[in-house]
Amino acid sequence: MTKLQRPDTENYRQLFRDDIPLLDLRAQVEFDQGAFPNATNRPILNDAERHQVGLSFREQGQEAAIALGNELVSGAVKERRVQAWKEFASNHPEGYLYCYRGGLRSRIGQRWLEEAGIPYPMVVGGYKALRRFLIDNLEQQSQALPLVMIGGMTGTGKTDLLKVIGRSLDLEGLANHRGSSFGRHLDGQPSAINFQNQLSVRLLKLADAGLAPIAVEDEGKMIGSLSIPMTLQEKMQQSPIVQIEESIERRVERLQRGYVEESYAEHVAVYKEDAMDYYREYLFDALGRIHKRLGGLRYQRIRAMMKDALSRQAASGNIGGHRHWIEALLRDYYDPMYEYQLAAKKDRIRFAGSHEAVREYLQEEYGIQ
Repeated sequence: MTKLQRPDTENYRQLFRDDIPLLDLRAQVEFDQGAFPNATNRPILNDAERHQVGLSFREQGQEAAIALGNELVSGAVKERRVQAWKEFASNHPEGYLYCYRGGLRSRIGQRWLEEAGIPYPMVVGGYKALRRFLIDNLEQQSQALPLVMIGGMTGTGKTDLLKVIGRSLDLEGLANHRGSSFGRHLDGQPSAINFQNQLSVRLLKLADAGLAPIAVEDEGKMIGSLSIPMTLQEKMQQSPIVQIEESIERRVERLQRGYVEESYAEHVAVYKEDAMDYYREYLFDALGRIHKRLGGLRYQRIRAMMKDALSRQAASGNIGGHRHWIEALLRDYYDPMYEYQLAAKKDRIRFAGSHEAVREYLQEEYGIQ
């Protein structure tokens, strides 16, 4: 048996800071409930096997459960799984393996790999310890890191600005959502646990890169179905705001690019020749979610504009008609709502100007590049 050349690790910070590849031996159902950005799932037990072994453990004890596990994962089944681990270890010689607590499954995985001639270290404490580290880090960094909020009405390109700033936190990107009723992506949002994990890792990397303030979009409490952690919400609500100002024409143009061009392209990629039918349903559903806040008359008027724009697009491919309902939505809904919310934040606004002016201000005043 080959001697283990690298020791097991408890340096959770380094694992996440340096994006060290992680081999997750938990069952698929466990991985789906919560995982890490740098982890790959290659289970030692599949979901059905895990269920059977768990029943055996509860009814007959650990020895019986281990015996059943060895029976279920033997012969060709074991060979395929060990082969998958060997490929991972070969592709990621700097990586580590783990299970839920860094216990039995991790030790068995290590032993089988060693028998195959590949020593591979594990994460002490497993998923549970890694998750605890990220929860604590998220709380700590949310309190400690200085923030500068990027504000502006819908369509001013706050996310566009964040993408060209190195020291930024793109919450919408992490949440895989554009941040409005029309912001849903077809591939869905991450689970709440995965969102928190990704957010914590990003904050850890920003903290290790220096103490300069971090640019963050001035979000509400929710991004789609995901809630921003309370400690971070509180920090955001106390931080200074830099406001992007943009003409309504350019805002409409930007939203048409996101709500129409990019979103329709997503539907074409997924639904092919049926894309228009699904895209039409997508837009009507999004508008329906703000029906009550729009009010009956405004809802009907904007829906009629949307229906006409979709008909023109389906007939000729011309998307110009979408500008009308987008502009109406801004003037009648998003702008009044933002102005109302802004009234409570006016004392926190430090600067307002164009994209270029805001970026220059961030560099000069806060050292944000």
